[in-house]
Amino acid sequence: MTISRYFKTAVLGDGTPVPAPLVASVTRFVRFNEVDPLNVVWHGHYASYFEDARVAFGERYGLGYQAMYDPGFVTPVKQLQIDYEAPLRFNQECVITGSLFWSEAARLNFEYTVTDGEGRLTTRGYTVQLFLTLAGELVYARPDFYEAFRARWKNGLTGI
Repeated sequence: MTISRYFKTAVLGDGTPVPAPLVASVTRFVRFNEVDPLNVVWHGHYASYFEDARVAFGERYGLGYQAMYDPGFVTPVKQLQIDYEAPLRFNQECVITGSLFWSEAARLNFEYTVTDGEGRLTTRGYTVQLFLTLAGELVYARPDFYEAFRARWKNGLTGI
C-alpha cells in the first residue's frame, strides 16, 4: 500500500485496507513568465502546477471539474500545503504527479510531487477540496456521482 506523507491511511469499516491511491501525471516545461529575476520558478506558481496534475487526473479517471459541475457540485480548495525541496528553472522539464487518497469524508485529498527531468524531487504538497453545491452550500455527505466513482475505485479503477 502507498503511504501518504500528509494524510492518514486507514482501513475500511470491514477491516480491509483502503484502496490504493489513484495517480495521474503531466509533463511540462517551465515557461519564461513563471520564473523570477533569479531564474527560478516563483513560489506562487506551484499551486498552478498542482492544478495541472488535477486536470490530468480528471481526464484520466473521469472526475474532472465538468463531471462534478454537471450534477450540481464544485470542489474548491480548502487547504493547500507546498513544501519546496529544490528550485526549477526556465525551460526545465518537470513532471507533476497528483495522487488522490481515499477518504471516508466528503472531500478530495490530493498529494502532489514535482520532479525535474532527471527524476529529482523539487516540490511536494497537498490540497484538500470540499464539495459545495452550486449555491455555495457545504455538502457533508458524499454526492451520488462521487459514491459511484468510489465504488469503481474500490473495484480496481485504472482510468477511463
